[in-house]
Amino acid sequence: MRLIVTKISVGLWAAAYIKNTIKQFSPSLERPFVLGLPTGSTVLDMYAILRTFAKERLLNFQQVITFNMDEYVGLPADHPQSYHSYMRRNLFDHVNLLPEHTFIPNGQANDLAQECDRYEKEMVKVGGVDLFIGGIGRNGHIAFNEPGTPFNSRTHVADLTPSTREANARFFQNDLSRVPRQAITVGIGTILNSKELLFIASGVKKAAAVTHLVTQPPTPSWPLTALKLHPRATLLTDLDACVLLSGNVKTQLDEAMQADPHAEQWILTIEDPT
Repeated sequence: MRLIVTKISVGLWAAAYIKNTIKQFSPSLERPFVLGLPTGSTVLDMYAILRTFAKERLLNFQQVITFNMDEYVGLPADHPQSYHSYMRRNLFDHVNLLPEHTFIPNGQANDLAQECDRYEKEMVKVGGVDLFIGGIGRNGHIAFNEPGTPFNSRTHVADLTPSTREANARFFQNDLSRVPRQAITVGIGTILNSKELLFIASGVKKAAAVTHLVTQPPTPSWPLTALKLHPRATLLTDLDACVLLSGNVKTQLDEAMQADPHAEQWILTIEDPT
């Protein structure tokens, strides 16, 4: 797994990486690029920059298919805090993505298990996800895969932990009673089936999770550690998210920064300690 620590905005870095990866892929309608997308505050800057790329005709989304990681159970698609609304507000309404190329789980499906199965089959139908972007939670969750979720899990209905609901209460007028208790989420196994992964962590609140990822072996107690099982996984962080690093990884980062203090980024290879 690669650890990339950047001095520039993680949103700018991620958006530029997405643009360059899609352009190198050279997609067509017969061979579209399949992009997995997250929501949340960490990636707001990333979406703002992707909108700018599209406006300036630096990135064409017409041959791109997107799959979102998750959606709350029970929220209508037009609810302001649904992830359908989030994606329209932050990306879909501003770029030339074809509506039939955007996929988000239906949190109001009559049969949620059937909806989860349908979502998995849609990904298989298009040949799988080429690049999945994601964030990480303070407790190590990825998508809504909370601690204890098996690494072979597929798209499923997840019960949200109190800490996750509390963290999301700020989007619901700080009223915990308004925060849904469940969500449809892609599974960890679904994520690991993607051809490439880019996960993002920024700020000191994510430092403990980053430290667990880079210093501990893979364990369902910290779902993000599953990234170490993927042959093309990258964790992108800012300096604040690395403040708790110690041992060999901290030494490697210090040495890299001393060797090239003016660099915009430093790249480390993280080995599984087992």
